[in-house]
This record gives sequence, C-alpha cells and structure tokens, in this order.
Amino acid sequence: MRLLFLGDMVGKTGRTAVWDRLPGLISDLKLDFVIVNGENAAGGFGITEEIYLETINAGADVVTTGNHVWDQKDAVAFAGRHDQFLRPANYPAGTPGRGSGLFYARNGARVLVANIMGRVFMHPELDDPFKSGEAILAACPLKEQADAIVFDFHAEATSEKQCFGHFVDGRASLVVGTHTHVPTADHQILNGGTAYMSDAGMCGDYDSSLGMDKEEPLNRFISKMPKGRFEAASGPATICGVGVEISDSTGLAEKIAPLRLGPRLTETIPDFWR
Repeated sequence: MRLLFLGDMVGKTGRTAVWDRLPGLISDLKLDFVIVNGENAAGGFGITEEIYLETINAGADVVTTGNHVWDQKDAVAFAGRHDQFLRPANYPAGTPGRGSGLFYARNGARVLVANIMGRVFMHPELDDPFKSGEAILAACPLKEQADAIVFDFHAEATSEKQCFGHFVDGRASLVVGTHTHVPTADHQILNGGTAYMSDAGMCGDYDSSLGMDKEEPLNRFISKMPKGRFEAASGPATICGVGVEISDSTGLAEKIAPLRLGPRLTETIPDFWR
C-alpha cells in the first residue's frame, strides 16, 4: 500500500498548494491513502468546515489537527459531523469529535488513523499520550482489525516523538510528527518495522517564521513587544510530507522517504514511486 502524509497546511498559500497538487500526486504516484494535517489552514490558526471539505474533495482521506483545532469557532460544531476529521485522541472524554478512526484505502485496505498530542511544552496539557496510544492499539490491533495503522503525533519535543515511535514500534505502520513546521532528516524504519519521522514539515511559505509572516515574530524576539498580530505568510508554498510503502502481508513499513514540492527547499519525491 502506498500512503502519503502531508504536514501542517499553513494559511491560504499552504492549503491552495495542497488542493492544486494533491489530485495529480494521487494519480501520478498511484496513492492508496492520503492524510493531511490541517490545523493551521485558516489564516495560520485552526481550520473551518469549508477548508476541511475542500481538502477532502482534493483527495485527502483524513484530515488531522493538533493544539489549534478549536481556534476557529465553528470547529466545535462541525467536528462531530465528519468522521474523516480528527482532533487529538487524548482530549478528555466528552470532547467533541473523534481522535481516531478506521478508514478504507483505495486498494480496499483498512487503515486506522489516530491523532495524538504530546505534553512536553504543549498547551493545553492533555491526557497521557502513551496510554491513549496503547488504548487505541488494543482496540484495533495491526493485522487483526487494521491492515495499516498511522499515528500523527502532534508535539513540540523531539524526544517525546521519538519515544512514542519506539513505544509503538512493530505495532504501527507509521508514526509521523507534526507541529514544529520544519521537515526533519531522520525518516527511517525502526527495528520493529514502524516507519518514523520526527516532523513532516509544513505545507506553506518557507520564506517565513514557521509559515507566519516573519516581521512580527522577528520584532518580538528583538523588542519583546508586540506591534501587531501574527499573519500567515502569503508567498509561494512548498508542500512537505512523507511517503511510506506498507507491506500488505504484515502491515509494517517497507520503504519511507520525504516528499517536498515547491520553492525554497530541494524538491524530492520518493524514488520508489517514480
């Protein structure tokens, strides 16, 4: 199975780049399943129902989020209406929406996708992500109820992301980090067969500070005083993510490689899909 995960869409330039390129990627690379993190798609803060639907219409099978999931006021209302929209699973019981779900890929495979948020340097501090991950795996084990399992681990600390990867190694197909908006160079297959990458990067303007117009963040570092609001950068976007080839027999990863398309960063498409 060929699975593509795209990192956090940031602002209009990021989301429109994904919408424009994703249909072609699905066709050209013969993708079976696509996951997109959309938590910064609305002006850099949260996601609206309209943006969510446009992302699904472009070909995403699931849209994940993170700590900005509720930044847009209508998110609480629409979260429960759409099964393909995920908020972090370790929110307290009774939180609107869902944190994981079982979906069908284009090749008929059953794909469990879970969105979990880390706790180190993160706000709000949610329930234990390791306990949450364990409960999700116990309810839907790999090669029993699911043919593939993917965790979007939305976190700040690389150590927490790495430890979660090792925690589920051999029990999940892919653990990919989001939130820090910078693609890491540590894509690998762990000892037990789980593909791992600390951060997929963002889909947005890299002539920026994490996808935001760089002037206000720079001002705050220098002067310690705000002059205005953070605004999403509006220059040409680079799409960043990770591609994984998953064994149909074991549900574990066979190949992993980054995907980067656009200006600023060196373009790359997983060689095994060319």
